[in-house]
Amino acid sequence: MSHTESRLRRAARPLAFGALVLAVAGALALPQQAAASAFQLKENSAKSLGRAFAGATAAPDDASVVVNNPAAMAWLKGAQFQADVTAIDFSTHFHGGGTDAMGRPLTGGNGGNGGTTIPVPAFFFSMPINDQWSVGAAVSAPFGFQTQWNNGWVGRYSALFSKLQSIDATFSVSYKVTDSLAVGGSLIAQRTSADLSNAVNFGAILAPAAAPAFLPQSADGYAELQAHNWKWGWQLGASWKPTDTDTVAFDYHAEIKHHLNGQATFVVPPAVQGAFAQSPLTASLFTNTGGSTDYATPAFASLSYWHVFNDQFSAGADLDWTGWSNFKQLAVTFNNPAQPQSVEVFNWADSYFFSIGGDYKLTDRLTLRGGLAVDGTPTYQLTRDPRVPDASRRWLSLGLGYKATDNFEVNVGYAHLFVGDSHINTLSPTGDRLTGYFTNSADLLALSGTYKF
Repeated sequence: MSHTESRLRRAARPLAFGALVLAVAGALALPQQAAASAFQLKENSAKSLGRAFAGATAAPDDASVVVNNPAAMAWLKGAQFQADVTAIDFSTHFHGGGTDAMGRPLTGGNGGNGGTTIPVPAFFFSMPINDQWSVGAAVSAPFGFQTQWNNGWVGRYSALFSKLQSIDATFSVSYKVTDSLAVGGSLIAQRTSADLSNAVNFGAILAPAAAPAFLPQSADGYAELQAHNWKWGWQLGASWKPTDTDTVAFDYHAEIKHHLNGQATFVVPPAVQGAFAQSPLTASLFTNTGGSTDYATPAFASLSYWHVFNDQFSAGADLDWTGWSNFKQLAVTFNNPAQPQSVEVFNWADSYFFSIGGDYKLTDRLTLRGGLAVDGTPTYQLTRDPRVPDASRRWLSLGLGYKATDNFEVNVGYAHLFVGDSHINTLSPTGDRLTGYFTNSADLLALSGTYKF
């Protein structure tokens, strides 16, 4: 092997797996930043959204407990079906720039608005079997995100299009131990799918061996990953009524370990294809290939409290924990033997969510709601990327409930999220450093209908 071929192969190897690692990292580790910390979604109840999820599993008459705390199904009256949909409107804009491997400014604009507006539906059914046992089933989305930046923007080597969805089919059961204590559990089938893309800086790969014919940013290509996986999980909950006016609830949702398989595709400029074809050692780089990695959606837990002050006013609080500290790195193995295993480091921290809120009954049929929340982020500057420009948030929520008949109820919830600026200082596999910050904002609007049989 010639000295030139050796340099070309050494230069090509990092991005041959690195570009795909970025896609896999974004796909597996980073689902809709508008909702909860990182890519966790709380949006499965319009009623709870109206009070910023305060007392989410302790407040009465919300069928979303099928997924949020199965024990609380014990207190639901009769069989009921509930359908919720939440529109998430997330906006993010980049401010800053960057440099390539030679220290020259990265070309391109700021990417426009990388956010989007998407609906998140959820469906719940619960029914009592007898005085002690209740069962339920639901379909919901506990994790998800979507961002899309303009082609050719300054951060194109880190992210272009990013979409991830985790859909859960949940089967729950509750048991009333006493008139004041209930326990419950759920079996969860979770499907995760991803579609992510980014530009590939082939000029930077070839520059060490083929300059000045190739320089960083002179020959951009494209990489995309599509992946999916099914896995089973579980959760356990308890609900306790120490008095007629107080309810305390606790729920623990275990992490779900995935072995996610994907297919990577590449678009390589003809000039770059010709350069790689000059050696059998580089000819197979950037050919379509499969990849796989082990990844776990994090465990999370909630502690809820609800107090009934009188016939009109009730209020509560919620404290939630998400175990993001289990997300330390991703080790990706590729089917193409020319591309060795790669490790992407994240080292996220656990995050916490705290909210207070309440209900005020104007009449027997009309209820007003309101709430405030503080939501921390597990990310930090050195490992944050444009796929999920996450930051800590503060919630302001309002809601309205209307009982149209004795059997049918409609709820509307709205929340504005004041999202902090998220700073970034990351390095792509081809030595492109992106520095700056994202300004973010989000609005949530939810509608639900509940029918009691």
